[in-house]
Formats: sequence, C-alpha cells, structure tokens
Amino acid sequence: MIKRLTAVAVLCTAGQGVYAQSADDANKSNNPLNLAPSLNFQNYYTPKLFGTNAHTNDFLVRPTIPIAPGDLIGVPQILRFTAPISIRPEADGGYKTGLGDVSVFDILLLQQGTVDIGVGPLLTVPTATSRELGAGKWSGGLAAVAVHSSKEGLLGGLVQWQHSFAGQSQRDTVHTATLQPFIIRNMPQGWYLRSTGTWTFDLQKNNYYIPVGLGAGKAWRSDTNIFNAFVEPQWTVAHKGEGLPQFTIFAGVNITFGK
Repeated sequence: MIKRLTAVAVLCTAGQGVYAQSADDANKSNNPLNLAPSLNFQNYYTPKLFGTNAHTNDFLVRPTIPIAPGDLIGVPQILRFTAPISIRPEADGGYKTGLGDVSVFDILLLQQGTVDIGVGPLLTVPTATSRELGAGKWSGGLAAVAVHSSKEGLLGGLVQWQHSFAGQSQRDTVHTATLQPFIIRNMPQGWYLRSTGTWTFDLQKNNYYIPVGLGAGKAWRSDTNIFNAFVEPQWTVAHKGEGLPQFTIFAGVNITFGK
C-alpha cells in the first residue's frame, strides 16, 4: 500500500511539473515583454469589410531583439520590428499586393516580476510599395505594455499612439491610437485559450472599430526553442466608419529562441 501511494505521489508530482513547464513555455512565447529573441509570422485575413464586399489580408513578419542594459540606458530594451505584406482593394475592383509601412518600437522594460511594465517610442516608416498599401507618412509616438504573469496564464494590454510628422503632403494626416487587451488562459500540455483583439481608433477622422477574439493555441519546446501556433477568430462588436473589418481570422506561428 505504501509503495502504491508513493507511486501515485510521484506521478502526480511529475504531472504537475510537466504542466508547470508547458505553462511557463506558453507564457514566455505569448508575453511581449519576454527578454528573448523571437521571430513571429502572423496573418490577419478579413473576408468582409463594413460597407463593401472587398477583403483584405496582412501577413506580418515580426522579429524581436532584446538589448541588455548599458551605460546610457540602464534597463533592458526590447526592439520589435513589423514588416507587413498586405493585400488591399483598388478603385477598379482589383487588388494590390506588396510591402506596407514598416514599424518599430523600442520598449524599455521598467519593471520585471509578477507584473512586467514597459514603455518606449515607436516609429512608422512609409515603405509601402503602392498608395493603397500605406499612409505615405512618417509617424512617431509612444507604446506602453503591462503584463501580469502566473501559471494560469497572462493578463495585460498594449497601448500605442502615433501622429504623422512628415511625408506626402497630399495624403491624410495620421493620428491613431490602439489598445490591445490580451487574455491567455493556460491549459494542460501546452494548450491555451486566447483573446487578443486590437481596438483601433482613428483620432483624425473620429472612426473606430473594436474586435473581440476567441481562439486557441499550443506551445511546445524543441531543444532550447519554443514554438507556438495559434488561430483566433475576431468579431467586430462596435464600429464607426466604412471600410473597417467586420470579421477577421488571426493566425500565426511564433518562435522564441534560447532557454
């Protein structure tokens, strides 16, 4: 009897250890303030826009590079670049495909622990290969991130604000703000539920749309790297303006390098 109880205790402890490891891997892969290099491939497909039958697609390549504290800046930094390959409708009913506007933000990690907090500048560069794919403006602003981490998952938000300061004079001024609340609920064996819709506000035109997502993903380890695949349908529950996403399928693969 004692041997059986001991065996059961060992199995339970091993199971808890496996769950803790898989939850930790999922948290590291999903936390935007994780201090590890990563490469993310993400795709937003919107089959229907409000007020039109056109569709859009954005395939994002997002490398993230951590920078150790130095003499000039005494806290860790996280550089994240976003290069979109976009599809947008044209006036004649066709579609244009090409590179969109590249953006980068530099987050200074001000606090680490149960709650991570980071703040830093962001910049959007008018790299679009055609008019339909970008704003034609240089824009700058600020980004701020807060993440609460536990074995159950992640709870946090990413706020970004930017305003154009140069570029093509005939193009509209860019003045936008976004809020991305995210909820990650860890499940056994690296599975998790997620909701990460980005609320977007056009402060220049007074338009907005607010999506709510519900999806699932799985994180797993290969040697020292963590792979993370997910899919998250997102529905717009409130909006003002035409040509905004009505329903979007968000999917991706994230690779976190290192320990």
